[in-house]
Amino acid sequence: MQPTLDFIKQIALDAGKILQDMAGGELGIQHKSEKDLVTRADHASEEFIIGSIREAFSDHTINAEESGHLSGTAEHQWFIDPIDGTLNYAHGVPFYCVSIAYAYQGEVVLGVVYDPARRECFSAELGNGAYLNDKPISVAHYEKLVNCMLSTGFPGNKWGSPEDNLHDFYNFSLAAQTVRRLGSAALDLAYVAAGRVDGFWEKSVHNWDIAAAGLIVQEAGGVVTNVYGGEDFLEEPISVAAGNPIIHPQILEILAKVRREYSE
Repeated sequence: MQPTLDFIKQIALDAGKILQDMAGGELGIQHKSEKDLVTRADHASEEFIIGSIREAFSDHTINAEESGHLSGTAEHQWFIDPIDGTLNYAHGVPFYCVSIAYAYQGEVVLGVVYDPARRECFSAELGNGAYLNDKPISVAHYEKLVNCMLSTGFPGNKWGSPEDNLHDFYNFSLAAQTVRRLGSAALDLAYVAAGRVDGFWEKSVHNWDIAAAGLIVQEAGGVVTNVYGGEDFLEEPISVAAGNPIIHPQILEILAKVRREYSE
């Protein structure tokens, strides 16, 4: 038995309400690492989402940021991020979201990214297009990086290594119109899908960060790969590069250029 997109959207909206209700209150902030936080809201949102899925689909596998891998049948898998953008949320910056994806037989077929601060629900079903609050969306149509706003993220645990993204950021800043670091990979990708941002790359992410939004970008007419151009962007080690079909290869070209320069 498989879920419907409406089922996932309702869970995401309800989880988003939990986040909004808890925002500004006592969040019980804890450090998972020196620069990575978790809050009471992360746990409350995730417990609600997992409970809702387990009630309807008790045998499904669930991959969640805080709870980890919850075993079930391999045919049905979920990828859950209860708050993508926890640092923003904890600091009162209203740029965060709930991300939920469902995969059948190894392929993501349903994805929802919900921004409760703006009440914006990005969604997609494989083969049926991408939507924002039930209205069709598509990627932007720029053909040159110099006209593009890009976004990216930085790994918190790789400073001083070739994977810290600093050289990439510098080179993209020279080539593109501008580069932003917004703090939520799921929303970054959703913005690519909606044509608000023209491209996105990040060199170290988790499957729950990008599973739903990756599908949304693809259904909006975009291309999503890992930073090496591999089509399975959920395969470990996970990275992501996204843009329209013309901009995407230009993003990969700069990433490859930086790798060559760094290895010389």
